[in-house]
Amino acid sequence: MTASATRENIVTAADRLFYEKGFAHTAFSDIAAAVQISRGNFYYHFRTKDEILAAVIARRLANTAAMLAAWDAEETDPAARIRRFIGILLMNRVKILRHGCPVGTLCQELAKLDHVAQANAAALFALFRDWLARQFTALGREAGAEALALHLLARSQGAATLANAFHDEAFLHAEVARMEAWLDEETPPCS
Repeated sequence: MTASATRENIVTAADRLFYEKGFAHTAFSDIAAAVQISRGNFYYHFRTKDEILAAVIARRLANTAAMLAAWDAEETDPAARIRRFIGILLMNRVKILRHGCPVGTLCQELAKLDHVAQANAAALFALFRDWLARQFTALGREAGAEALALHLLARSQGAATLANAFHDEAFLHAEVARMEAWLDEETPPCS
């Protein structure tokens, strides 16, 4: 396996473990075991857990930006794009019910730890906020676009948190339906 492939495997395993176990509860040995490499080989690629965290956040930012760009390319209607955002709750429902939202859980944990990378992790929410604000602007809601974007982000995070806390998939479905109905109210068709 090439050094770059090994590094990518480490980041992939760390991303999964940080999500499932939490950053603080994931040790180097957990990641090395998941990738099946020696600790010495592991340290060749990453000297600290913070270096791995930075790589995980960078990957999540790149993947999120690519997903949002794909939605922009695939959908011409801004309301349909926003529905794609709302729909990720159901698309990821199994993981959300088990571990919560990957963005929200990481941001919360890093904030509790007063970790220097918390602002970098929050950049994931900023990507969503800015993208949603652009969609609301395209729908003619420029004056309140950022507030609408933050409201929808808050609703989606609340739904993910409570669905995880109660392990309630029906609740998640109901909240997605409510968010879609709210979107219909906020963006009536032009006459």
